[in-house]
Amino acid sequence: MTALRRFGLAAPLAALTLSACGLNSIPTSEEKVNAKWADLQADYQRRSDLIGNLVSTVKAAAKQESTVLIGVSEARAKATSVNLSPQDLSDPQKVRAFDAAQAQVTAAVRPLLGPMIQERYPELKSLQNFTDLQTQLEGTENRIDFARRDYNEAVRQYNTTIRTFPDAIGAKIFYGAKPKVPFEASAGAQNAPKVDFGA
Repeated sequence: MTALRRFGLAAPLAALTLSACGLNSIPTSEEKVNAKWADLQADYQRRSDLIGNLVSTVKAAAKQESTVLIGVSEARAKATSVNLSPQDLSDPQKVRAFDAAQAQVTAAVRPLLGPMIQERYPELKSLQNFTDLQTQLEGTENRIDFARRDYNEAVRQYNTTIRTFPDAIGAKIFYGAKPKVPFEASAGAQNAPKVDFGA
């Protein structure tokens, strides 16, 4: 009877000790990171789909402007060829490669979003379909920015959780948790885009 009584007292104490070691908070934080990553992937896919529609519209309206089409299409192809799974979020090189591919798409799309389009491609600006797609693409770029911030915040919380006591104990012993990699600002992101109407 004494051993049974000890077990009865030890079981709740063990459960309390294990819960204090982050057994629940680690997977919860990791799932939040994965969910935010999925949201970001959905926005990147939306942008990719919109670019396809935008390219088709531009092709129909202005066949002579092939440089715009080629630049955007090539950047889109490169971006869709670089994949990043939730398991890769702890690998800084893979995250940087994915981010660099997406930054190329942003750079290729940027000329289509600004005032340069009115000067260089006025016949495109007059098309309602192009205008609608341009607005959607601009909104998608904003959604991507917000999704990146949300993802980075989830990564910050996860990385803090696995490094702070007492959760760090459960993170190392039970999960072998590794820090996730946040997105960094793209090289030159602090510089305003250069608009050249002479080209």
